[in-house]
Amino acid sequence: MSKAITRVRGRAVVIPGDEIDTDRIIPARYLKAITFDGLGEALFYDERYDQSGNPKDHPLNRPEHQGASIMVVGAGFGSGSSREHAPQAIKRAGFKAIVGESFAEIFFGNAIQIGLVCVTLAPEDLGVLAEWVEAHPQDEVEIDLEAGEVRFGDRVAPLEIRESAREALVSGRWDPLDELLEAMEEIERFDATRPAPGRRGSYGGKR
Repeated sequence: MSKAITRVRGRAVVIPGDEIDTDRIIPARYLKAITFDGLGEALFYDERYDQSGNPKDHPLNRPEHQGASIMVVGAGFGSGSSREHAPQAIKRAGFKAIVGESFAEIFFGNAIQIGLVCVTLAPEDLGVLAEWVEAHPQDEVEIDLEAGEVRFGDRVAPLEIRESAREALVSGRWDPLDELLEAMEEIERFDATRPAPGRRGSYGGKR
């Protein structure tokens, strides 16, 4: 079973803008990678660096946000093509959670399946959080999935997350591969009861 995730705590960084699509999160040329290793370095690459590889003034490049593990985003984050490389790049860059107004459906599912927490806040609460993070880049934000709250400074904001996703995270059942491996003995027992290939089943037809 995967590790249960009940809360995430860490410094945050704001990535401004709505409808940030997966091509901006991870440019298409990085999809050729055989594994996800090293994808963290390509996160928002074309927005963070110029054609010569020199860093631009992007939130992820600013010294005060180095080591941040929570990303604050707008509405429709992860829209566009359904590349699973996008949440993989975010997680491999050291992020453990994303707080936004809304997420693209497939992006959200891909993120939860690798233990990348995605929660939403009401627009007014999200705006207050973004302003607070910009003013206090060294202070931590806490996401409490059991209490259903995001805490920062002296403020508490109610979060929203699909209940099935919340349950998967807090119970440690967010990784489908772990679920499959955990059920392997049961699968093998069931397989042993099946007729061998070429044998006739009980209903008289060929298996």
